[in-house]
Amino acid sequence: MRLLRYGRPGKEKPGLLDEEGRIRDLSSVIPDIDPSQLSPKALRALAKIDPDSLPKVRGTPRIGVPVNGIRKFIGIGLNYADHAAESNLPVPTEPIIFMKAISCLSGPDDPIILPPGSKKTDWEVELGVVIGTRAQYVSEADALKYVAGYCVVNDISERNFQLERGSQWDKGKGCDTFGPVGPWLVTPDLIYDEQDLDLYLDLNGKRMQTGNTRTMVFTVAQLVSYVSQFMTLEPGDLIATGTPPGVGMARKRYLKPGDQLRLGIPGLGEQQQEVVAYKRT
Repeated sequence: MRLLRYGRPGKEKPGLLDEEGRIRDLSSVIPDIDPSQLSPKALRALAKIDPDSLPKVRGTPRIGVPVNGIRKFIGIGLNYADHAAESNLPVPTEPIIFMKAISCLSGPDDPIILPPGSKKTDWEVELGVVIGTRAQYVSEADALKYVAGYCVVNDISERNFQLERGSQWDKGKGCDTFGPVGPWLVTPDLIYDEQDLDLYLDLNGKRMQTGNTRTMVFTVAQLVSYVSQFMTLEPGDLIATGTPPGVGMARKRYLKPGDQLRLGIPGLGEQQQEVVAYKRT
């Protein structure tokens, strides 16, 4: 299934994408797509629904974050060797873990707002992994059993905040709108191999990032297992698994108002964002 949430911010309704790419309204079946709907049992029940029995959603509504109630937004740093090389940093011997503030979550096509004082806001297309079952000290062999689905993430990062203003990466990762997620949560049955997914990102129509998850330093299974050794993963928790090369930091080109981003993973959907300056309201 391709599950999604659509509507105005804070007023999203649950939906799914049918085989013809049309949004179907799920609100008569479930109140929302939240952690309670991510267990294997709950997903099996949703999978039994005939999409043609659900109302079509008219027009082209805004798409929100595909899961409501995310409690942890976990990032993995330098998980592609070629990205580590372009960053002039060593390839990690263990996964680098950082956290993105939940308040940075935004819809896949919502604007990216440059925070006050931003000098080096950057882009990072990533594969997102959503946990469906509580995971604590799980083995690598069992790790994928705990995954509810996959999604596209843009791990927006302010490099000056991240790297030049102390040692804490989190400062450059959690600004408002720095976590576009979606458009869909795609269940594992639609993913032939999570370690063979293409990633791409264009800036103003020019290709900046091209990669494939086969070149990740640590696989999805390794990451889920590893992170579960240090924190309990709960349903709805989101792991962003790292970015391939081509980020702005390596190109000495950072985001500015008016820039247009287009990024995605075939099968998981595409995001499009405009970059805007912060305005106090």
